[in-house]
Amino acid sequence: MVDIHSIIADHGSKQSESNTQMKKRDEKVTASTSKIPDLFFDEIIISYKLSRIDIIVLMYLYRRVWCKPNLFKLHGISPLLSHQAMADQNILSIDDVYNAITRLESLGFLATIRSGQYFVRRYFTKENDELFSQTYDDFET
Repeated sequence: MVDIHSIIADHGSKQSESNTQMKKRDEKVTASTSKIPDLFFDEIIISYKLSRIDIIVLMYLYRRVWCKPNLFKLHGISPLLSHQAMADQNILSIDDVYNAITRLESLGFLATIRSGQYFVRRYFTKENDELFSQTYDDFET
């Protein structure tokens, strides 16, 4: 038999429901931001003639390493990720992702640690890392 006290405890008041709805309406929506060095926009895109797909893949990996919580940040290493998930999230083919990673590796912007995990330079090139005194805790490529 159901106890009346348990029924009352599960029942929420109309006033608390309307207060919750009002709070949701009053919350402002803000866009998320990422800290990407101006060097990327001023030099890297122009000097290296990066394609749209190269930029998408590099920014995706850069943000995973440097702009989001990451246990491996001191090393410049991304958490493990699925190539297919990266392709799906960026609306790219898996071949485009692989080709972009290969090109970005050849330019020295990143290095593969293992499949799905990458070392991504903070300032994109070894020379820029040295110029801006960027070191990597116990890791260097």
